[in-house]
Amino acid sequence: MSFLRPFPRSLQGFLSHKHEDSKQDDFIKELKGAMRHGPRYEEDSENAWNCCSWFEYLLIVILSTVLLIGVLVLTLFWVIFYRGGFAWADSPQLQFNLHPVLMVAGCVTFSGFSILLYRLCRCIKHLYVKLTHMLFHACAIPCIVMAFLAVFESHNLVEPPKPHFYSLHTWLGLITMAMFAVQFIVGFFSFLVLLCCENRTYSCRSAMVPIHASFGLANFMMAVATCVTGLVETERQLVGETGLSTRNSEIEHYIMNSMGVVFVALGIIISVAVRRSNAPATAKVYVTERLEIN
Repeated sequence: MSFLRPFPRSLQGFLSHKHEDSKQDDFIKELKGAMRHGPRYEEDSENAWNCCSWFEYLLIVILSTVLLIGVLVLTLFWVIFYRGGFAWADSPQLQFNLHPVLMVAGCVTFSGFSILLYRLCRCIKHLYVKLTHMLFHACAIPCIVMAFLAVFESHNLVEPPKPHFYSLHTWLGLITMAMFAVQFIVGFFSFLVLLCCENRTYSCRSAMVPIHASFGLANFMMAVATCVTGLVETERQLVGETGLSTRNSEIEHYIMNSMGVVFVALGIIISVAVRRSNAPATAKVYVTERLEIN
């Protein structure tokens, strides 16, 4: 009955190593297939969405889109109908009106859509999402630069010239622009340029993701705070100059207060959209991720 004796330890070790090698080979095949044909998804029943999850997702997308576009339209309406429109060096007062519109467009609308698309748009290839994320931020750059030049020149051309960088609004604005520049440069080099050697820089890029995301949200909140302080500063100047003597000026102050409320609402809803797992892809996992866990 010698055939009933257990296998020698050396043979058992050989078989166990053989089994581990086969699992590793299967993992490598799956990984190569995902890299060649794009990531494959499997349904994750534990995180499957119900009606409430879909309702929350759609509510955040629709509400944030309406607010991001609405605050820009409201700013345009205020500047055109109550501040006299736009000009360049010919009229310093009207040249200043370019500043709020372009800053809201660049720091709030374009940046807000960039954050939302990167966080919520998980149904297309991740590289395309990164490129769209960068494109919206790239569109914000000329808006921010022109807005800064407009307010700088208007302060120099007005009689008497106004001092620069004296208020809380200007200080917050400088910090916001500096953070935006750093975020754009770091994001461009770490997530796009380093993709040329993707395997070697994977650990570096993965370590940068939470830092980049946290500072991106902080930068958006700084932009909201800067816009609100700018409204408060402008409202104080208007009240000091004309007061609320006419019905037209009273309506203008109501419009400015509405803009401030929309800015605060945007800060809340963008924070909720970023911090919550509100994306359809959370109901699915990459095949390679599942293999890695197993």
